Amino acid sequence: MADHVVRDVAALEALYGTPGKVSLIKVAPQLTPLYRKWIMASRLCVVSTVGPEGTDGSPRGDDGPVVQELDAQTLLLPDWRGNNRMDTLRNIVSDGRISLMFVVPGSNNVVRVNGTGVVSLAPDLLNRFEQKGCQPRSVVVITIAEVYSQCARALMRARVWSSDDESAGLPTIGALLAEQEAGFDGSEYDANWATRAAKTMW
Repeated sequence: MADHVVRDVAALEALYGTPGKVSLIKVAPQLTPLYRKWIMASRLCVVSTVGPEGTDGSPRGDDGPVVQELDAQTLLLPDWRGNNRMDTLRNIVSDGRISLMFVVPGSNNVVRVNGTGVVSLAPDLLNRFEQKGCQPRSVVVITIAEVYSQCARALMRARVWSSDDESAGLPTIGALLAEQEAGFDGSEYDANWATRAAKTMW
């Protein structure tokens, strides 16, 4: 396999050629009216970060827009309750580079943002996200370097928004946990998950 690894950018460019005009003109240095409209319609994004221990990709979701706009150059991402691993937050504190991929149900297009982030505890930012009597413990403040659309081919190939439910037969989270730790009661974990999640959503 080593003989077939691409090891420099020149070889990569020779293989793929130059990007088309559309791929280049779609990039904006900040939110535009239409990019803003698209991102504010998204309730789900995937956040990618990098730190000393490696990379991390994590979903972030909300029951309204997953981010808020502070200004055309700045997005706010609340950190709602999760598993307290803090992989994303650890990376941001260490490195700061961040990418977000926004999706909207039914659309095969994706909008991406690259930039830098900081973890803020500013009360005025936390207050912006208060709902159901709860606030996030922190807010990631993202300074946009670029925002652009992604073509629809990947989601089209995967048929992401087909009406078919393909989850039947997948292992449960309890089963995955039991696979990792002998003696872990995965069945009990699964049985209690819905009740536990409802009490700790925010």
